[in-house]
Amino acid sequence: MINSTNSDCIENCSNCHDVCLRTAMNHCLRVGGKHIEPEHFKLMMDCAKMCATSADFQLSNSVFAPQVCGVCAKICTACADSCEEVGDMDECVAACRKCAESCKEMAA
Repeated sequence: MINSTNSDCIENCSNCHDVCLRTAMNHCLRVGGKHIEPEHFKLMMDCAKMCATSADFQLSNSVFAPQVCGVCAKICTACADSCEEVGDMDECVAACRKCAESCKEMAA
């Protein structure tokens, strides 16, 4: 059953997916340099995919949703750290940190 905690986490996961994908495909590709270094760019794409997967697992009320959320929190944290290090990616950093926090809560 979807409750308010799930609902917030699903919303945060969906937002993080959107922000990471949009930022990677538009901002990072346009700016180049450190923004498109393979490790950073792959991490952003992994984060976007994992956030979508996490939202899907929660929406289907899967018994595996807490484990998926735990992995999502780790990837979001890594992505936020990478985006912070690259710089000029405040929206992505904020979305990833918010998603990581709500996923940690769901995984607990």
